[in-house]
Amino acid sequence: MKDPNDIQYDDIPTTPEEMAAWEAKFGNQNDTPVGGVESRFETVEEKTFKPEDAEPDEEMKEMVIEQLKTIYDPELPVDIYNLGLIYDVDCWKNPVSKQSECKVTMTLTSATCSMSEVIVDLVRSIPARMGGKLASVDVELVFDPPWDQSKMSDEAKLAMGML
Repeated sequence: MKDPNDIQYDDIPTTPEEMAAWEAKFGNQNDTPVGGVESRFETVEEKTFKPEDAEPDEEMKEMVIEQLKTIYDPELPVDIYNLGLIYDVDCWKNPVSKQSECKVTMTLTSATCSMSEVIVDLVRSIPARMGGKLASVDVELVFDPPWDQSKMSDEAKLAMGML
């Protein structure tokens, strides 16, 4: 636990003790989000913009695809990449920070998918699982073109008993 005197305004409390220390030090200033986070379910995502002079990062793209293959649709026995939910993975080196950044364009099996937030949040969590190799992932959720079974890989169709 952090020493209550060392807690900074933008720290995110992770224990009840840290939360109490943060609130004691800063209070709830006109409904200001605690630790800069509105709520654990309403995360505000900063968009990643690709600079015009950014160099493609194919190695990072492959690493992100491998991470996408570990994310399974909670309702199906197939990962989201082989299910065909990922339309594009674009990775580049930021020319200023020299860090890798990516944009993942994806869809869901249905616009009313009950697990949509879970799936998208898992994609957004990829940088945290890559040990600092990836600075950020911007997730663009699209529904055009709509997903259909033709977008599934043969591996996914086999797992679903369709081959």
